[in-house]
Amino acid sequence: PTGKVVLTITGSLSNPNDGSAASFDLALLQTLPQQSFSTKTPWYATPRRFTGVPLRDLLAAVGAPPGARLAAMALNDYRVDIPADDVNRHSAMLAYLLDDKPMSVREKGPLVIIYPFDERPELRSAVHYSRAIWQLRSLELK
Repeated sequence: PTGKVVLTITGSLSNPNDGSAASFDLALLQTLPQQSFSTKTPWYATPRRFTGVPLRDLLAAVGAPPGARLAAMALNDYRVDIPADDVNRHSAMLAYLLDDKPMSVREKGPLVIIYPFDERPELRSAVHYSRAIWQLRSLELK
């Protein structure tokens, strides 16, 4: 990355770009496959449009082993584990745009892991809401 690093991925990866880790600035994230969807969340009552990288594509880019679990860490040290099933079956996404604009830290950015809650009613649960981590700074692959 040539810009400010917004995400560092450590742990079991075979394609590091920064020593034994993979570091990403926004420009590098934007080179990966992209997706967008709109969804309501517990913190946004009306649907908001999120754009970013499907987690499965991000993990493929860094060479994560099949079935890798993620330990996600936020700027405030909130930590949550995300199982491989969420990545593969539930279309979890690493979003960097909210309503087509970059997210500031004040707006829960610069990165958020988000799920298509409106598309998939089975994801509307306290468990999945807790995994929708905002102000994400790092992922550890286990």
